[in-house]
Amino acid sequence: MSKTAAIVGAGIAGIAAAIRLAVKGYRVDVFEANAYPGGKLSGFSLDGFRFDAGPSLFTMPQLVEDLFRLAGRNPDDYFKYSRLDETCRYFWDDHTHLTAWADRDGFAREVATQLGEPADHLLAHLADSAAKYHLTEKLFLHRSLHKLSTWFNRDALYGYLNLPKLEVFKTMNRANEQRFQNPKLVQLFNRYATYNGSDPYQTPATMNIIPHLEYNIGAFFPKEGMIGITNSLVRLAEELGVRFHFNTRVTELVTEGKRIVGVRTGNGDNARSEPKPYDVVVSNMDVVSTFRRLLPNARQPERILRQPKSSSGLIFYWGIRREFPELGLHNIFFSSDYRAEFDHIFNQKTLSDDPTVYLNITSKHKPDDAPPGCENWFILINAPNNTGQDWEALITRTRQNVIRKLSRNLGVDIAPLIACEALLDPIQIENRTSSSQGALYGNSSNNRFAAFLRHANFSHQFRNLYFVGGSVHPGGGIPLCLLSAKIATDLL
Repeated sequence: MSKTAAIVGAGIAGIAAAIRLAVKGYRVDVFEANAYPGGKLSGFSLDGFRFDAGPSLFTMPQLVEDLFRLAGRNPDDYFKYSRLDETCRYFWDDHTHLTAWADRDGFAREVATQLGEPADHLLAHLADSAAKYHLTEKLFLHRSLHKLSTWFNRDALYGYLNLPKLEVFKTMNRANEQRFQNPKLVQLFNRYATYNGSDPYQTPATMNIIPHLEYNIGAFFPKEGMIGITNSLVRLAEELGVRFHFNTRVTELVTEGKRIVGVRTGNGDNARSEPKPYDVVVSNMDVVSTFRRLLPNARQPERILRQPKSSSGLIFYWGIRREFPELGLHNIFFSSDYRAEFDHIFNQKTLSDDPTVYLNITSKHKPDDAPPGCENWFILINAPNNTGQDWEALITRTRQNVIRKLSRNLGVDIAPLIACEALLDPIQIENRTSSSQGALYGNSSNNRFAAFLRHANFSHQFRNLYFVGGSVHPGGGIPLCLLSAKIATDLL
């Protein structure tokens, strides 16, 4: 008889874990409290506009393709995407504009022309980013940090010999200031700290590996939008026999000794239903919520659970009654005082009146995401995690600041162009995805030891319990979530 596995949560890591376990021969049930799969990687439609709800940048497509190949399928039969010619368009309030071209030499020429920064400074930075990535990839991203075998092999020795190159004792901002002359380029590369919800003035310069994914490997666009990643993987999982149970909340992991012996599900009056036994349980739920809600009587790993959380996000979804040719798929409108913005987020736990605005418009590449002559705007503001702020007041003020900033930069009043609107704030993120404090990336990386302060992909208490997703090793974001599923299931 086949072994059985339960996955708690149908986020992208949970779906990937389900596929990997099904390939191993497990009979897999995935339990999801929401009515839809994907967690943050989901989507919705409003008044003729379609929006991706969460992640908007697609890198490392090979990690998605690997799942199809693992199952003996041709990825092209399920999932199509294209490489972007430009990664992002940048705007500053002094009317400086910069296009980050996918071609590195083209990007270097753009930086030299628009910012006066020598092209070789940019190329050296991207080469350094690649070197950092290759030093850390096999050691930190593809293996559990909580197994001795990780630290005693050729890859580990190579990492030890090159440790100074990782710049763990220098902040990202400090490293970038030493590399570049123009503060705008420092700001541009400091932005990559936000990719794991961190502060460039605190997070170690090791995080300068992140630009490698965009500029050296490439940024991509799924043909069906980001939701295409979720939909294609769910289709694959179902073909492999994985059963998805939506609107089904896991309420308890029943333990006996050193094992999880049952998974109890239910809503409301059925919350105490009879638990179902499984050989393996994989939690894609935030690790804090897993322990606090599903394992309240287990030993709580307090040192990890109480670590400071990453930033969250405030997202406005706007249907816009106009097209803007000066905008691309990815756009950034920078704050005039970046340090003050991060001080507001991480120290004051509030939002600056001059926030950096990220604007994503998928209708640029997928025209049917908006009615003719219109655009679907996804606007993300980096925000503090939820610690009880007056979000209603913060949202009202920030909305006005965003409209003012975009109107000033684009030379047109944006407010009357908004045909429809939806909103996602840290409280809703926390409620919809069980992310502790609405943090987008689990624990913060504002610490040189942050990689070691994430929970392992396996339980030290329960032999058949594993963890995947952005709150555990190796971290948040689509690529790392997919890698968490690989690490966890390889440990079986």
